[in-house]
Amino acid sequence: MSTRSKVTVLIADDHPVVRQGLQVLLSLQDDIEVVGEAADGDEAVELTAALTPDVILLDLRLPGLDGLGVLADLRERGLATRVLVLTSVTDSASVTLAMRAGAAGFLYKDIDPDALVRALRLVRDGQVVLAPEASAALVRARGRADAVAGLDALTAREREVLAQIAEGRTNRQIARLLEMSEKTVKTHVSSVLAKLGVADRTQAALYAVRNLPR
Repeated sequence: MSTRSKVTVLIADDHPVVRQGLQVLLSLQDDIEVVGEAADGDEAVELTAALTPDVILLDLRLPGLDGLGVLADLRERGLATRVLVLTSVTDSASVTLAMRAGAAGFLYKDIDPDALVRALRLVRDGQVVLAPEASAALVRARGRADAVAGLDALTAREREVLAQIAEGRTNRQIARLLEMSEKTVKTHVSSVLAKLGVADRTQAALYAVRNLPR
């Protein structure tokens, strides 16, 4: 029998019907527990600090502090909760900005319920999850200007990981060199790929060769 802990989730959405629907859906999952609900951005940040959920399901359109503001505030506070954006906002700029701000995934509200449940589990486990349309938006956003901006979005540690990817090193080798666990390296790699809008390590390596200072 598995002893794995439940995925704890905070729902941040200003529509009560949406929050209730998500609460009902997630309550049916044995391995997921909704630990709180926020109706605005400031409440989302405060509840995250108080409850430390594994994942926030975050709408971008929130009263007061919007979703991008929530992402920025969480990063400034050093809160480790992973953020899965679930929104009806469809412009490509929002995808790019959210991923650069530290989101671990970007989905739209028309997603199949089972797919959303799977996405929550993946995000909790360190993966990056993107709706096909969001992924396409990131690809379209690439280019020299976005490449430089994408590099600026990386943390110092993520830049170190990117440099090692460019050297062709595996996650195990990177973990040994940078003195971290392979799981942490995997999380950093996923974040790097998402922030740079690239599909795989090969593209990340090419990006690094072209854009990292020598």
